[in-house]
Amino acid sequence: MSEQVKIKEGGEQASQLKKILAEGDFVKIPKIGDLVKGKVIDISKSEIRLDIDGLTTGVVRGREFYDESNEYSDLKVGEEVEATVLELENENGEMELSFRFAGHQKAWDNLTNLRDKSEIIKIEITDANKGGLMIKLGKTAGFLPVSQLAPEHYPRVPGGDKNRILDRLKSYVGQKFEVKVLDIDEKEDKLIVSEKAAWEDKQKEVISSYKVCDTVEGKVTAVTDFGVFVEFGDNLEGLIHISELAWQRIDDPADFVKVGNIVKAEIINIEGSKIFLSTKKLKDDPWKDVDKKYKVGQIVKGTVLKINPFGLFVELDKDIHGLAHISELSTKPIEDSKEIAKPGDVLEFKILSIEPTNHRLGLSIKALQVKESAKPPVAKKETQASAKVAKSEPQANSEAQE
Repeated sequence: MSEQVKIKEGGEQASQLKKILAEGDFVKIPKIGDLVKGKVIDISKSEIRLDIDGLTTGVVRGREFYDESNEYSDLKVGEEVEATVLELENENGEMELSFRFAGHQKAWDNLTNLRDKSEIIKIEITDANKGGLMIKLGKTAGFLPVSQLAPEHYPRVPGGDKNRILDRLKSYVGQKFEVKVLDIDEKEDKLIVSEKAAWEDKQKEVISSYKVCDTVEGKVTAVTDFGVFVEFGDNLEGLIHISELAWQRIDDPADFVKVGNIVKAEIINIEGSKIFLSTKKLKDDPWKDVDKKYKVGQIVKGTVLKINPFGLFVELDKDIHGLAHISELSTKPIEDSKEIAKPGDVLEFKILSIEPTNHRLGLSIKALQVKESAKPPVAKKETQASAKVAKSEPQANSEAQE
């Protein structure tokens, strides 16, 4: 088809389109930015032509071929497709169309639909940073934050070493994860997905078979500074917080349990997919009978476990620990508890208070020092005794002389 014929036909189509647009009562008049449907009538390397409801011809060319939704990647003559109107009439009298914009619209409409229906989909991991994983859904880029990873992939690294966490995250590049669309914002080109939400959805039925107060047995999968993770049942995982490991004070869970240990625990709370466990609940509370062991005013020996700016943590026995506040360490003002003791020291203390309900026991070194200083000085007693003897000697001498 010669260029002159194209222009002539284009002019005729433009006249027809103007006539149709003028009779707008009978047809829906498209506007720039609208999605219109058309049938593919011609495909070449540089452009695709569509018949728009027999009213006009639309053309897609150049970069407008780019399709974010993949819907236009393998078109054939006769297929019906949608495209976005860029111009109602170009230099040839044809409607200028875009698959690029239409694909973008369709891709984001699809994402909105996935989010609203809460569907589980597969995405590919393309890269990683310290905050999470870069992903691809179709041709749309997105992000999977670390906090939204399922327990299986969550990077629990002792000490929270950021470089080791990043190494763990980078090991997932190229893998496919099942996720749910968590948040989208087309204007900001933002797509956030959650593997944890998809995992929770699958685990709902399994988790529902458990209830608070149930006892479970499982393997320790990770030990952190805030607690211990235990895998039990059908790939379920629970957290034993450091405060729920034992009745006594624990500074480092790694001193109490190791990865691979088999432990029994009681379920104390279930929040969605989060299961909270306790090992201390399966043991009697030693503080119930603390008053049978210790009394206020009693002098006891204890081992210093830890030194804090506010005092000394002291072990009286394997179950009962107490605190000697910095204000109770000496009759003299001190600025640092380390001036008085170091971990491992065995010292004498006076019990100032016992609170079984709150698991608190107050200790004091100062009270012992005050008691000691209240005693009459031995040196003074000796002086008084000497004076008494000295006084009686002259009297004895005078009696002898008489």
